[in-house]
Amino acid sequence: MEDQSGKTKVLTPLQAKRKAESYCAYQERAQQEVRDKLYSWGLHSNDVEQIISDLISDNFLNEERFAKAFVLGKFRMKGWGKIKIVQHLKAKRISKPLIQIALREIDLDDYEEKLSELISKKIKVDPSSLTLKEKAKLIRYLQSKGYENDLIFSKIKQ
Repeated sequence: MEDQSGKTKVLTPLQAKRKAESYCAYQERAQQEVRDKLYSWGLHSNDVEQIISDLISDNFLNEERFAKAFVLGKFRMKGWGKIKIVQHLKAKRISKPLIQIALREIDLDDYEEKLSELISKKIKVDPSSLTLKEKAKLIRYLQSKGYENDLIFSKIKQ
């Protein structure tokens, strides 16, 4: 944060806590995102960990709630598959058990339906009539969206 003179302004722990509460209230956040933000405000390690602890006990910060919201948001809005979602959650330092819990939020039928939608959006013809080059391009696209190979291949064969 900078003040009018362009110098970095360091927040007091109380100011930072209030600001972090607003930051968390605006949308679900991962602990690591909040931790990074607190450090960027010039706080020291002890203060950062105390504020994180306070945010958790005041229910502003909840990793499971964040992970579930992230999974459903990326799946519904961006059409991401589980592989891509997991990679992004790991980058936010969400634990494996929490990732597994959050992934259960995705209904299997909706998941397969979303994959079918992506295929029909990408190609306007029957997948079986695609050339090898076109199929490869479609597969790469679906992989980049984070879908599993076995699911991609079985959908294209249908």
